[in-house]
Amino acid sequence: MATFFKKKYSILAISLLLIACKGDEHLFTKGQTYFEKGEYELAIQSLKPLAARGFDPNQTNFLIAESYRLSNRIQFSGPYYEKAKAAGNLDKSIPFQMAFAAKANGDYSSEKSYLLEFIKSKPSKSQKTRAELELVQIDKIAEISKKKYPVEIQNLEGNTPMAEFAPRILDGDLIISASRKSEIYKNNGLPFLGLYRAKLSSPTIIMQPELFSSTIFQGNANEGTPAFTKDGNTMVFAKGNSGKNDISPDVDLYISKKDNGNWSTPSLLSLSDSLAWDGSPTFSADGKTLYFASNRRGGKGGLDLYRANIDNSGRVGRAINLGSVINTPGDEIFPFVSEDGKLYFSSNGHPGLGGLDIFVATRDGNTIEVESLGNTINSISDDFGLIMSDENKGYFASNRAGGKGDDDIYYFVGKGNEDRWWSDEIIEKVKEENSPEKLVHYFVKAQFVDSKNKGLPKVKYRLRKNGETISNENSDSIGNLPILELSEGDELEILAEKDDFLTKTEKFSMEGRNIPVQLLTKAVTDTSFTWKILMEQPEVGKELTQLLQISPIYYDLDKSDIRADAAIELDKIVQFLKDNEQIYIELGSHTDSRATANYNMKLSQRRAESAVKYITSNGINGARIKAKGYGETQLINECADGVNCSEEMHQQNRRTEFVITEIKSE
Repeated sequence: MATFFKKKYSILAISLLLIACKGDEHLFTKGQTYFEKGEYELAIQSLKPLAARGFDPNQTNFLIAESYRLSNRIQFSGPYYEKAKAAGNLDKSIPFQMAFAAKANGDYSSEKSYLLEFIKSKPSKSQKTRAELELVQIDKIAEISKKKYPVEIQNLEGNTPMAEFAPRILDGDLIISASRKSEIYKNNGLPFLGLYRAKLSSPTIIMQPELFSSTIFQGNANEGTPAFTKDGNTMVFAKGNSGKNDISPDVDLYISKKDNGNWSTPSLLSLSDSLAWDGSPTFSADGKTLYFASNRRGGKGGLDLYRANIDNSGRVGRAINLGSVINTPGDEIFPFVSEDGKLYFSSNGHPGLGGLDIFVATRDGNTIEVESLGNTINSISDDFGLIMSDENKGYFASNRAGGKGDDDIYYFVGKGNEDRWWSDEIIEKVKEENSPEKLVHYFVKAQFVDSKNKGLPKVKYRLRKNGETISNENSDSIGNLPILELSEGDELEILAEKDDFLTKTEKFSMEGRNIPVQLLTKAVTDTSFTWKILMEQPEVGKELTQLLQISPIYYDLDKSDIRADAAIELDKIVQFLKDNEQIYIELGSHTDSRATANYNMKLSQRRAESAVKYITSNGINGARIKAKGYGETQLINECADGVNCSEEMHQQNRRTEFVITEIKSE
């Protein structure tokens, strides 16, 4: 009888264990789904209990660490990266991210060790450069730590445990970005951000904030970082998505105008890039220039600072990168131009104490100098969004220890004998008084070449500059076009045709190529760019992704809908097929190895058909394009079923390919 009960209880225990394992697998899948949708706080909540129970420590801890990093809480990620690494996670980026986690906690010795380990792993050139730059900066931290300005700071009365940041002064009130909405932003678990107006009973005390404008307010989206013109009648601000990757690619800039005391319905600012993060705008003191941060293509690294001129009618011009003196391979964000023309901004790419530090850019002869504001203003945490309310007074935000919660707003006032707490020369003044203006001329030398880099004669082309046709010609005997002179922000687009070659549409942009005038040593400088336009012959079996410079096409988890970012890439295929009516192609969709082979095959077929439907809806004959789902049958790396791979390696397999299947004679 005793043996019977022992067996019975053993069977029961095994059954309960199997049920628990099944439950953990379900919880892990749920957490992974949250992660892939960008709902990082929900991912953390789902995965933390699993990590505590030791469930798949390799992936569970890694996803928790990545969730903290991607929701701007890297200071909490270190222990989870460490556990993932100890469990055998092979992701090469782990030491790099652990270095920044250590830095965010003021552990510079560990940061250095992790960076050296990362460099030994033979990372890409850009990653190695960033790591080497960080190593150089570590040696400067002791100097920065000693640097203190005669300035006092005070946490505002009125800050809450939630986030308050990006202060702006309007009509004597403080306009702030604050997480106070009723709906929750699933990226970080805080309420969505909105714009609020708070009256100041003193420089350090804000009254209960009120909603800034009902026409600006949207309950399930982030609104923040406003910038106002000097007259207070025009506002540019950042508006983001709902925290899910399937709503909108990212954050954009919007503009609103005040009429009879009411703000207009916001409209998208023309210079916003729908595939990029555009935010933290500010106006110059004279209102003729808009500055903002963006991670758009053509930048120096992560988020870069840009400027755009504003004409007398209020139209905003092209975005121009501020160059490598200001921008780094890291992030530059929250610009502010003071009345005397100095540029204050936050960066984690310049030598700093921890996360984002606040810097000021000033003139030193013919060069721009970027300097830290020292460890009175800066800390090992994020310090950002500084504005000046007077010559030596202002506000900034920080999530440093000792605050009231998340991001808090601080008031600062300069002390000492000087009228200003900072007294260097003007950054915005591009030339000394009574000195000749320095000029730079930009030229582009364009040439059509074949696959062997040999010049192609008599290529028929149409050339457009900033949307206007400027020539319809043929290239010369070695494929050259006449040399063109360009200005900052110009963009060229060429449509080229030649018998036995594919018709080609290609662009050349001056964005990010300008030379800061402050770095010029001569009165006039000429600089030239070479533009090689590759013409290719049609060939059955040729893959078009690289030829057409198509970025990866992503789908949301378990979905086949065409996202806004994917539509932009598919438009390149539409244009290619319109330019080359003799070409027939196959659109092949591939998945990674996760989920069953049968499920992946069906999912990839649905995705391929969805993409083809989009293309044919834009005027392409359906007979010219075939949808083919390959599931997980053509993996391009070793990440098959049961193989431990990073998320990045799995993503390499989730791809869409476009292959020429037939060339009809015209």
